[in-house]
Amino acid sequence: MTDPIDNADKPRFLLAFQPSGRQGRVVEGASLLDAARELGVDIDSICGGRQTCGKCKVLVEAGSFAKLGINSAVDHVSAPGTDEQDYARRHISKWSDSARLSCAARVTGDVLVSVPPESMRRKQIVSKGARDIAVEIDPMLRQVFVEVRTHELGERDGDWERLQEALALEWRLAGLHIDILALRQLTAALKTGKQGVTVTIWNEREVLDVRPGYQEGAFGMAVDIGSTTVAAHLCNLQTGEVLATASMMNPQVTYGEDLMSRVSYAMMHSDGLGKMHKAIIDGLNALFANAAGKANVAVNDIFEAVLVGNTVMHHILLGIDPVELGAAPFTLSTHAPIDAKARDLGLRLHPAANIHILALEAGHVGADNLAVLIAEAPETKPEMALIIDVGTNAEIVLGNNEGLWSCSSPTGPAFEGAQIAHGQRAAQGAIERVRIDRATGEPRFKVIGNEHWSDQSTPGELAATGICGSGIIEVVAELFLAGLLQSDGRFKQPESNQPWHPRMRYSGANGAKGEYILATESQTATGREIVITQDDIRNIQLAKAALYAGCKLLMKRRGVTAVDKIVLAGAFGSYIDPQHAMVLGLIPDCDLNHVQAVGNAAGDGARIALLNKTRRAESAVLARNVHYIETAIDPSFQEEFVGAMYLPHMTDAFPNLSTRVALPARAAAGRRERRSRRH
Repeated sequence: MTDPIDNADKPRFLLAFQPSGRQGRVVEGASLLDAARELGVDIDSICGGRQTCGKCKVLVEAGSFAKLGINSAVDHVSAPGTDEQDYARRHISKWSDSARLSCAARVTGDVLVSVPPESMRRKQIVSKGARDIAVEIDPMLRQVFVEVRTHELGERDGDWERLQEALALEWRLAGLHIDILALRQLTAALKTGKQGVTVTIWNEREVLDVRPGYQEGAFGMAVDIGSTTVAAHLCNLQTGEVLATASMMNPQVTYGEDLMSRVSYAMMHSDGLGKMHKAIIDGLNALFANAAGKANVAVNDIFEAVLVGNTVMHHILLGIDPVELGAAPFTLSTHAPIDAKARDLGLRLHPAANIHILALEAGHVGADNLAVLIAEAPETKPEMALIIDVGTNAEIVLGNNEGLWSCSSPTGPAFEGAQIAHGQRAAQGAIERVRIDRATGEPRFKVIGNEHWSDQSTPGELAATGICGSGIIEVVAELFLAGLLQSDGRFKQPESNQPWHPRMRYSGANGAKGEYILATESQTATGREIVITQDDIRNIQLAKAALYAGCKLLMKRRGVTAVDKIVLAGAFGSYIDPQHAMVLGLIPDCDLNHVQAVGNAAGDGARIALLNKTRRAESAVLARNVHYIETAIDPSFQEEFVGAMYLPHMTDAFPNLSTRVALPARAAAGRRERRSRRH
């Protein structure tokens, strides 16, 4: 029997689930499983709460999570009972101190709960696939077979010296040194191979591995470590073929959804950096094993990996305190590319494998943005391109073959469902597409996992759980186009002589706060309406204004008033409808035929750097040549931000967009505000 979560006689506590980002207040004594279902978080459970299947396992986090306003502790849920303790003992190898069965643990205080991937009934959609791209295959790594002369009695040269001699004679390789692990293998390999061995060499200078006889097979990983998602591509280094792709939610999400939250966590907790570093290393190892398993490749045959990420991810991955990135002057530990051994980072590939991390551009523009530039190569083309990687920290590049300018904008996690009343990350049941009738104001929508629109489905078929980023962008844009939302972001107030719209509700002083009913009770999985609130609109305005202001700042510095094309990078960018994004004012005006989504360009760039050593070397120079603008201290950023708070903008014209859609009149208040600032 489930708990009456709405029991008004009991105190309520703040409960948050990661990685979905869903949170709310639940009654004391509610099981974590029932509370999850109430909040639209689908945790798997087969045994019906009998504490026998273990499918509903969750992790109760401990610590202070300022961004969420939660001080979480393991004793903020009830202690394990006999049945749960018995289950844990039977599965001790897969259990930890923070692990609990959500059907058994009951809320006794504010708590943050992480739901591991295996416990999710509706798996998070992490789409960071590899594009078909043309790459000249010329990796840093190569394998050669050599025959080494035998040792003669009285000869002073050792096995390594005779191997060097053979490599120089047969392959013209000189000046090599050998990894200590390879040296330990050498004598046995020569004996087993009858003096014939396969040698794996990195960058024409270091022997990483020696194996008896002829053994072909060298593989590499290209990895994009995003703030929210991580994707890895396993590649054959001889052919360039992508053998497998594996993706996951970044396990650091527990410690903060945006970059500054994770910097704060490292500052406020003495073990914060260690926890986040371990989380990403463990996550990468699981990802590597997953990809290798898909391709039937041994992880010991993976000899190199190229990793990219933003500056905070870069520092945490390397175990470097990111605190200096939290405030001006945003000092990096190093701008330069890094080469390290897999074993030194705790990464389970071949222990001598080289881990290459691309160069950083500046304090808040990292190796992931450089990887996008590698993939898109805007510095080689004449058209003025605006490249935007939309995420919790949007990275923006503007330019052409005459020069590139870059900046970052703190959009925050609103587009990923955080800070939105019914927001969630992309998963089955999330509303991803929205249309609102211009005449009636009635909505129809699509949920992930159902190809039909809501007006073509029965309520039971929909079972909407919330609204994800692409749906959030569309619903705000559609509300504006339908005349229910003003350009200043406020819901339109009902006229005194007209009835209120049936989908609108108003509350607060003089009905100042409105909300729009997107999905009715019968259309949701929770039996509760999914609404868009005035606060939701405000959070989207703040996020989109930060992005648009960053674009305008670069255009101002570059001296252009329009761009020839817009490239939307990142997994989220692939799901954004360009027209709705432009109506919202997320991106500047441009011919919509020239707005292109390229998917995970950062992962593509990492793959190019893995497979082509020339492009890898060029990228380090490119990183230094990009003109970086620091939005945090640029005085014109705030002015651009204020104008960008309006839909689509306070004053900017959208001539290309206007040929596609009729934009409502802009708020008079916005024009007056603009004039007053000028005078």
